Amino acid sequence: MIVTANNVAFDVEQTGHGRDLVLFHSLLTDRSVFDGVSPTLARRRRLTLVNLPGFGQSSPAGPRIEDYADRVALLFSALALPASTDLVALSFGGFVASALTARHGRLIGRLVLADTAAAFPEPSKAALRAMADRALAGGMTAVIDTALRRMFSEAFIAARPELMRAVAAILVRANPEHFATACRALADLDLREVLRVVRHRTLVLVGALDTTTPPFLANELAGCIDGAGYLEIPACAHCPPLERPAEFVAAIERFLDEA
Repeated sequence: MIVTANNVAFDVEQTGHGRDLVLFHSLLTDRSVFDGVSPTLARRRRLTLVNLPGFGQSSPAGPRIEDYADRVALLFSALALPASTDLVALSFGGFVASALTARHGRLIGRLVLADTAAAFPEPSKAALRAMADRALAGGMTAVIDTALRRMFSEAFIAARPELMRAVAAILVRANPEHFATACRALADLDLREVLRVVRHRTLVLVGALDTTTPPFLANELAGCIDGAGYLEIPACAHCPPLERPAEFVAAIERFLDEA
């Protein structure tokens, strides 16, 4: 469905019943990345699956991650989500969620940040800017190969060709200009200081084989948030909802139930 707030469109889906849980997707996917895990999560929670600004039919934002965060804050108000609403965010969505919690913490209950970071090192920033340039010059097909290798291990790519085709199909539908804006926003971001104000119960998850936001960056992120937990998912790269869905759901539910 399309929700409008302050003349801004948000492309969202809601399902399930119970305590509210919002999910933010990664740079290289859309909200459908959670299709395999949302039925289980929705058994005891009302899910709001969001296409972030510039993805799907959601209005674009930018050029800073903080602009994305301020934009999605409007959605929480438009949907009248309670202050107890929990947030699960993957990769790019995790950066947006971190900024959202630092700037609009009253909107958020508990926080799960998966395969994300507080800031990228310089080589990763250069790679993001290069991917933005390729998308603008050659369209989204020009970044598919790079994108798949940022998300998955070579072994997983070889073992799941049908899934790779499905992920590529999602990526091709993205708007190159909006994608490039998101890439550059990530490259320019450093949340390490602002996250020190966050006091929310937080779990940082990361695939042990993630080379895009590897465990050392996830560990740094956890260290920026007072009391944050940290958990690695074995034999998993950058996209646990697709690569290790059962382990991903188990970690989320264990944290939310215990917290």
